[in-house]
Amino acid sequence: MPTFERMEIIRAQYLISSATHKQCPAADRPEFAFIGRSNVGKSSLINMLTRQHGLAKTSARPGKTQLINHFTVTSSDKKNWYLVDLPGYGYASVSQKARRNWGNMIESYIRKRENLLCLFVLIDSRHTPQTIDVDFINALGNWGVPFVLVFTKADKNKPGATLRHRDEFLAALATTWEEPPPHVITSAVDRSGREELLAHVMAFKQDYPAR
Repeated sequence: MPTFERMEIIRAQYLISSATHKQCPAADRPEFAFIGRSNVGKSSLINMLTRQHGLAKTSARPGKTQLINHFTVTSSDKKNWYLVDLPGYGYASVSQKARRNWGNMIESYIRKRENLLCLFVLIDSRHTPQTIDVDFINALGNWGVPFVLVFTKADKNKPGATLRHRDEFLAALATTWEEPPPHVITSAVDRSGREELLAHVMAFKQDYPAR
């Protein structure tokens, strides 16, 4: 990834929650969304990235995020952007109909939101490759959606386990991908990976609105 001047988040605040992509705010600035299976540590990662404890609501109950949540972000490059917290995919304790509705909402947002520059896909580094994650990433490839893999909860692993699970996951993708997707290893506890995530945001923003 090219090297850019370091960017820092100055302020982030909640803006709105939307039930469909059509209800989202005007697509007038760069947008970066975060998604992953339920209980992957998405809210904690967003709070770590913005350095605002409680910005994204954490919960011990999987599937709490049910809407498209927009946050406005002001960064040191003087360019505002949107950070989006998407509902998790997977097997939250909700009805099959609700999961189907969430799936339709997520797909419509990802494929039709014209200012979405990058989707950060969170993968729990404590586990071996999960079919649902691999299938979702392959779908992104079919849709032509730019994304970065974010391996979370690295602090909860035994030494070497994070790298082993990362390598196993990339190997699972190798059957359908010519080259491994970009990835970052993170921990919301020790804040590792934060600068790498911001560097990816900065890199994608350089080309906006040329995309």
